[in-house]
Amino acid sequence: MKNFLLPILIAAGIALITLPACGGSGSDPEPPAEENLAITANPALNGQQESPSPGPNFPLAVTVTSKMPPQGVTVEVVAKEESSSSGFYSDTKTTSSSVSNFVITNTPATVSCRVTVTVTSISKPANKATGFYFYSKK
Repeated sequence: MKNFLLPILIAAGIALITLPACGGSGSDPEPPAEENLAITANPALNGQQESPSPGPNFPLAVTVTSKMPPQGVTVEVVAKEESSSSGFYSDTKTTSSSVSNFVITNTPATVSCRVTVTVTSISKPANKATGFYFYSKK
């Protein structure tokens, strides 16, 4: 009987030592790569001049068309006179929704204005998408 138990105990001891080592490296797997951001907007972010409008408010809808990053995005909208370095409108939203709505206000009359939209991944700040368009208030 003693001759029978000794090999079983030795085999059990070896199994306890070696089996945990078979579980892998112990580190978490690397998360999947984040898809590059892609955006569209209404009005379109095509660098073109929109027809003059009476205003006073100018709606803008920004849509993230790529897969949303896991922690969401920051959507920044800046409007300024084309010939100026300072903006008259700026708004930033942090969201996990694919659509973000803005209303541009305080637009000066009869000058061309540039709206720049920048969408940045929160989890990977180097992942950005940017576009712009021009508009004017009658």
